[in-house]
Amino acid sequence: MKTNLLFDFTVNNQKRSVHVKREFAAEQDVVWDAFTKPEILDQWWAPQPWVAKTKSMVFEVGGRRLYAMCGPEGEEHWAVADFTSISPKTNFQYMDAFCDADGNINDEFPRSNWNLDFVNQGDTTLVYITIKHKNLSDLEKIIELGFKEGFTVAMQGLDSILSNS
Repeated sequence: MKTNLLFDFTVNNQKRSVHVKREFAAEQDVVWDAFTKPEILDQWWAPQPWVAKTKSMVFEVGGRRLYAMCGPEGEEHWAVADFTSISPKTNFQYMDAFCDADGNINDEFPRSNWNLDFVNQGDTTLVYITIKHKNLSDLEKIIELGFKEGFTVAMQGLDSILSNS
């Protein structure tokens, strides 16, 4: 198994975006499922010791994932992913937002556009993630909340799930 997997996390202030390149030691179908099936997403999407809990998910254009990030002290932070485009096994896009447990969007926090590309490299899969924000202050707010650190830990959680499958 390959252990020196690519991980590149960059912030582009001019384009108000985050760019992540992440390689996984698994075939494309397996990695795609890890990002698109709630029973797998819930195992790794939150950075430990937090856990993700999907309340509902319809993975189709116009569909939505409503989920909570649940902390060790009983905290719950709800979010939605509104799916805007899906090209099976290679790309999907969605609008992300914080919300309440019923999916009502919290306008005090910025929404972002996520674009995920999955590239088959044989026994590994490269995932390119671009997260665009409407303005620079929205991007800065997410970075200040610890997005890079949390997302890095979540990616490591996915690595361990993939290595056990």
